[in-house]
Amino acid sequence: MVSTIELNKRQEQILQIVKDEGPITGEHIADQLSLTRATLRPDLAILTMAGYLEARPRVGYFYTGKTGAQLLTDKIKKIQVQEYQSIPVVVNENVSVYDAICTMFLEDVGTLFVVDEKSQLVGVLSRKDLLRASIGKQELTSIPVHIIMTRMPNITYCYREDLLIDIAKILIEKQIDAMPVIKEGDGNFEVVGRITKTNITKLLVALANDEVL
Repeated sequence: MVSTIELNKRQEQILQIVKDEGPITGEHIADQLSLTRATLRPDLAILTMAGYLEARPRVGYFYTGKTGAQLLTDKIKKIQVQEYQSIPVVVNENVSVYDAICTMFLEDVGTLFVVDEKSQLVGVLSRKDLLRASIGKQELTSIPVHIIMTRMPNITYCYREDLLIDIAKILIEKQIDAMPVIKEGDGNFEVVGRITKTNITKLLVALANDEVL
């Protein structure tokens, strides 16, 4: 867990010294504050890890010029899908629309991912797909979901290593509620997770609590 930090008085002093005189060594900072290098080391480590300072061997510390908000933005832009993805809910392509509706309600999700006999992604089912199939006099227990699902190549998917901010933009742009996270191999797509608007909301709550998980 990485949190935005509130700097203490000494850390503020260190930051000001580096702003004014950087590059500057840890020894010179310690001298100005009448402290030992060992006493100063934890503060310098915190400021460096938080991104306020950069350290270069045999040169010293530089001020990065970034505000707390900019540092937080930098952290957000580095968050990968795998850090916030959740467990996917899948159904076989041959199950009935009725069974898919039951699964959706029992699992309390808005999107189901459809897989074939080899557990490879072949389709996606949304609430709208199931609602559309429910309208009329069709017998829902006799219609397999592969008849009504959205299928490849019209499925929007992502990878665990993708940046979460990029996937959030796609969810908004395409007005979809969820996206399968896939692991690709030999032309097949194994579903290993899902990213939903709820996952993005969890990140928003973490930010409101000054936390990036």
